[in-house]
Amino acid sequence: MDSRTEHRGACLCGAVGVIAKPKTDKVVVCHCKMCRQWGGGPMFAAECEQAVIFQGEEHIARFQSSSFAERGFCKHCGTHIFFRYIEENHYALPVGLLEDSDAWTLSGQIFIDRKPSFFSFAEDTENLTEDQVLNP
Repeated sequence: MDSRTEHRGACLCGAVGVIAKPKTDKVVVCHCKMCRQWGGGPMFAAECEQAVIFQGEEHIARFQSSSFAERGFCKHCGTHIFFRYIEENHYALPVGLLEDSDAWTLSGQIFIDRKPSFFSFAEDTENLTEDQVLNP
């Protein structure tokens, strides 16, 4: 997959559309408590930085989940639309939101020290702890 390729997606009800150009074809899994609480499991994220366009933005609810980040979801169906670092305006999208989700490669896991013990991934990935993520 060419990471400069435009990918489209939509929420479950179709009220929110997304057009994104991810910076790579790599997926990073986040095991932080907030991602797991938000989605019931880890977030499989496609890093899009600022290359994201939302259609139906009036249907997006935003929740500031920390001092540095917010999460967006559809007001109607609840589909998770994005995680965004506020200061950098950097978006990470749930990879399942985008079409062609089978074309991705799992490359890394962050907050690996927060991952519950009841599951593991078979892929050999780069693994970063909470301290490594927050204090690079």
